[in-house]
Amino acid sequence: MNISQLFKKGKTVFSFEVFPPKKGQSHENIYGVLEKFAVMNPDYISVTCGAGGAGGDDTLEIASFIRNTCKVNAVAHLTCVNSSKEDVKRILNALGEHNVTDVLALRGDINPDIPRCNDFLYASDLTAFIKETGGFGVFGACYPEGHNQAESLNADLKNLKRKVDAGAEILISQLFFDNEIFYSFMEKVRLIGIEVPVCAGIMPVTSKKQIERMVTMCGASMPSKLTKIIARYEDNPEALRDAGIAYATEQIVELISNGVEGIHLYSMNSPYVAEKIYSSVEKLL
Repeated sequence: MNISQLFKKGKTVFSFEVFPPKKGQSHENIYGVLEKFAVMNPDYISVTCGAGGAGGDDTLEIASFIRNTCKVNAVAHLTCVNSSKEDVKRILNALGEHNVTDVLALRGDINPDIPRCNDFLYASDLTAFIKETGGFGVFGACYPEGHNQAESLNADLKNLKRKVDAGAEILISQLFFDNEIFYSFMEKVRLIGIEVPVCAGIMPVTSKKQIERMVTMCGASMPSKLTKIIARYEDNPEALRDAGIAYATEQIVELISNGVEGIHLYSMNSPYVAEKIYSSVEKLL
């Protein structure tokens, strides 16, 4: 089934994100993780790009395992900042050969030490190219607090509209910790004529170092309720992990109650985190 059809069933679509192992590490651990995720029967699992960027062999191999061994819908992340049209065609052909027919189209991070390939300047360019190629469902990323390189949230929303007009069928949001920010963002999204489903991206806080890194990277704001949790339990890793899970679960329950179309859980490849949260919300979906 095309993943976009799942959003027409009147239920909250629930999914996980996983990432490939670091360069030189074995894939055996991620396969065990995925088998545990598959037992929860998520609507889809997305796979970020490996160390090689773009949509490299690691992403392909893991997405194929999800689709063909776990029998779960797979979404492969695909970046374009350093890719030519031929590179993208090759990746799409390989994905198609492995029955992976959904991709998350991203620009990718700009590395000043690597010359850019100018075939694709923006994710909207990649989206349009994939749609012209045919045979793939295309996801896009969105940013409730605005992309950290955008001039403003309004400018970022205009870029998002271009992405959707280019063919993005489903949007996955960057992480956020304050649901009011997401609700406000959704009002703006609908006002400018974007009607595609939007999945709320939720990342449980499981360590102070992890969340500081993520906030620095994406610019998500930290509500005082969460900063107090981190301050209280930062020296007790297990307590902070479980408090972070509880906070994320509370976010998800409220989002579902307010009619969110999808929840995309940034799982950090942790079956413990995924199972704790999923078991708390599965009857609400």
